[in-house]
Amino acid sequence: MDWSAADDYPDIRASVARLCAEFPGEYWRQLDREAAYPTAFVAALTKAGFLAALIPEAYGGAGLPLAAAAAILEEIQRAGCNGAACHAQMYIMGALLRHGSDRQKSRWLPQIATGALRLQAFGVTEPSSGTDTTSLRTTAVRDGDHYVVNGQKIWTSRAEHSDLMLLLARTTPREQVAERTDGLSVFLLDMRAVLGRGLSIRPIRTMMNHATTEVFFDQVRVPAENLVGEEGQGFRSILSGMNAERILIAAECVGDAKWFLAKAVAYAKERVVFGRPIGQNQGVQFPIARAYAQMRAAEQVVKQATARFDAGQACGAEANMAKLLAADAAWAAGEACLQTHGGFGFAEEFDVERKFRETRLYQVAPISTNLILSHLAEHVLGLPRSY
Repeated sequence: MDWSAADDYPDIRASVARLCAEFPGEYWRQLDREAAYPTAFVAALTKAGFLAALIPEAYGGAGLPLAAAAAILEEIQRAGCNGAACHAQMYIMGALLRHGSDRQKSRWLPQIATGALRLQAFGVTEPSSGTDTTSLRTTAVRDGDHYVVNGQKIWTSRAEHSDLMLLLARTTPREQVAERTDGLSVFLLDMRAVLGRGLSIRPIRTMMNHATTEVFFDQVRVPAENLVGEEGQGFRSILSGMNAERILIAAECVGDAKWFLAKAVAYAKERVVFGRPIGQNQGVQFPIARAYAQMRAAEQVVKQATARFDAGQACGAEANMAKLLAADAAWAAGEACLQTHGGFGFAEEFDVERKFRETRLYQVAPISTNLILSHLAEHVLGLPRSY
């Protein structure tokens, strides 16, 4: 069966699949054991131009819509690889593309497109604020032609493997703003210039190999020309990026679900117990079939959200629903796959346990399931705000 069942960007999907075939399970298992970054994989994606998909052609990219980026990331996950090592480059740059100056785009985008620079780090979440972004405490105070940044970020993935960081910091104290979303600003931080000179990075070991870190800022000086968009309007600048992030993560989850389902079906056909393939038993069939239906439904919502994003239409509800449904579909498929494999599902060589750990993240990040439900309840259904 064709598990992709997608008629959008077939040539791109086929190219991604061919590239991913060069990075089989053993490659990822070795990285997992060593908690190492997939440098060769990211370099191959960069060389092939996939990570520059959203960068306009004038700056060396492909100038493709978000739908193409979604297809790329879905295929990466469907092949058993892990796009989390580099997916931020696609959704982070939305702020730079939409709100950056011509000078900023001319300076940074061509180098990002070629891979000379990596824009992989997104400095938003803090230990004390979590997903309450408007309560962040990292400050950026204007000092002549620089801003001075002090504070801390957490769960800043890929900071050790990135040259640039998109940083959200408070430029006006919260008590001095009319709206709680005011007073935040976005900066493009060149980490190479300040690492070890006020900027320090501490890796955080997690249940999956996600290269996540904690980042500390102590009197870090950022040139004022690196301010993206207007001062104090940073929250609005990153909103479109957050919708893109949810949509692209949802596409990855659809890819994960397809990988789990294909793996489960193949094993259920070949594994014989009590003289018959276990896939002949409805107790094995039904969870796989239900997960398949969930995946197909989520896939359609992802397509709807992507289409609205690319058309410039409001898509907050659709982006959140896509992420919710796709994450649930991937988790259901992962559970069915692990259960189908039984004890072998826990064996490293089958790759099921690795993918199982990786896809579990998306029940929590980049936005938790409960916050998505709260958003839908308030902004779509008109129920009273719950937080």
